[in-house]
Formats: sequence, C-alpha cells, structure tokens
Amino acid sequence: MVAHVAMTLLPKLPRNPGPLWGFRFLLWIQRRPRWFVRPLLKAGTWVAVALMPVQRAHSRAFFACVRGRPATLLEVWRHFFCYLEFLILRLQVATGVVPARCVLDRENAAGFEALIESHEPALFGTFHFGHSDLLGFALATRGRRVAMIRLRMSNAEDTEMLERTFGSFVTFIWVNEPEKLLFAMKGAIERGESLAMQCDRLYSAKTEPFRFLGATRLFPFTIYHLAILFQRPVMFCFGVPDGGGGTRVYPAPLFRGDPALSREENFVRARVHFQEVLTRLESLVRQHPTLWFNFIPLNPEVLTAQPS
Repeated sequence: MVAHVAMTLLPKLPRNPGPLWGFRFLLWIQRRPRWFVRPLLKAGTWVAVALMPVQRAHSRAFFACVRGRPATLLEVWRHFFCYLEFLILRLQVATGVVPARCVLDRENAAGFEALIESHEPALFGTFHFGHSDLLGFALATRGRRVAMIRLRMSNAEDTEMLERTFGSFVTFIWVNEPEKLLFAMKGAIERGESLAMQCDRLYSAKTEPFRFLGATRLFPFTIYHLAILFQRPVMFCFGVPDGGGGTRVYPAPLFRGDPALSREENFVRARVHFQEVLTRLESLVRQHPTLWFNFIPLNPEVLTAQPS
C-alpha cells in the first residue's frame, strides 16, 4: 500500500540556489521601505541572472515553449525579479510583517466556501505558480489545520519561520522521509487536518501523462490516490498577485470520489478532473508566464503514451 502513494527516496537534503548569505540579506531587506528596497532588488536580480546560468537556461526554455520564440534577456530578468518579489512576500508573511491576504475569485467560489465551512478534512492541491505557495497559510487564517507536504531543503529558514508563525494551524510533512510519509498523512487526516501539496514537480512515485503546454507530459498523480484511499475531496487552487500585495485565489471545481463506483472508475473521473485543472493552469501560465516559478526543466514529454 505504501508503494502506491509514497514519494521517491531523495538521498540527501537539497538546497535552494543562491549565495549562503542570500537569506539573511532578504530577511534584512524585507523590513525596509519599498522605495529603498526596489532598486536594490532590481540590481540584485541582474546579478542573479548573471550568476545562475542553469536557472537562466531553464527560464529561456520555458519562455520558448510558452511563446514559441526565444526569450529576451529582459524577459528572463523579469522572470527572476517576479520570483524574488514573491520570496520577499513569503518572508514578510513568515515573520508576521504582513498577513496572508487573499481575495476569492467568483468562479467556483461557492464550492470552495462550502468546503471551507464544512471543516471536512480535504486535499488541497496547487502548483509552483504565482502566490500559490502561500495558500496553505491562507487556509490557516480561515481556521483550517493544514499539514503541508513539502520537500525539506537544507537552507529553507523561511519555512521554519512560517511554521513558527502559523504553528497552531500549520505543520509540515516532508517527502524526504518516504518510509514515514503515508503514516504521517494518514495521521494528519485522522486528526482532522487537511493536506496541502504542490502537484507539478516529479517527487512522486505515482505519475501519469497529461496535456500541458502543447505536449503530453508526466505529472504527479498522488493526490488522487490519497483522495480515493482516504475518501476525501480534492480542491485545486491557483494564487495570482492582485496588484496590491495580496492574492487572488482561483479555485477549481471540487473532485470527490464516488463510493458507488469502482476504484478504477473513480480514477477515470480523477484523470478527467486533473486534465481540466491543468488546462486552467495553462491558461493562467500563458497570461502570466513570469509567475511560473519552476526554474527547472519542464515536466518530461511522453512521446508514445496518450493522456487518459
């Protein structure tokens, strides 16, 4: 059973790219006024673009896929700069400088609000896109106790700060510990907690092919295995900056397994649902390409398989 939903073993703790002093610098600068900070961040972004050739190459490749042409150096700079602005916001939320402010988009809002008000433990899925990484903490402000499934990084002090700030409502389950993962998730659900996970990077042992950005690509499908195994609903959300320092949340339609159907029949429904989620994500990515915060290769293409 564990093999069906466990994540692949990661040999050692990875680290976020950047200099060793980078986090302390961001921690210092995030409390300074915007008029002072912005020029420094812009200059620092040019330094990052120059000193991070691997991430720069992946940014170029991503823009070439989305726009059908090579990215300009300025477009790559804007991509880096948007991510840096998000990191600053994440630190401000982590240290309590600003709250995790969210405005719910009207589309599918009724289903989202009904799920939140029900207090039913659920599986909340999202992606490394825009402000989506903050949605688990935004759920905490609604009284939800959330266990966030994350990859533990060796230099992720901001995650530790977020856990301290939201400690009564937010805990972390680390995918670096696959032998404990299923039991930790099961325990969280039994305690009435919801699970929040990002569903784009291939840390999961359960992957399936879906259409995204003009190709059939592999995506983790673990969230639906958990939903069917534990009989919990799935709600995907996307977070886009609202222009005022907050987040506009776009919820997707709810998925809920049907106990009257077989396991495979529910998986067929789940594949249709996830493809609809990815189609919506692709629309947002094409509208806001600089908010795609994966400075790694795009999900690998599957040349022979077709999406279910």
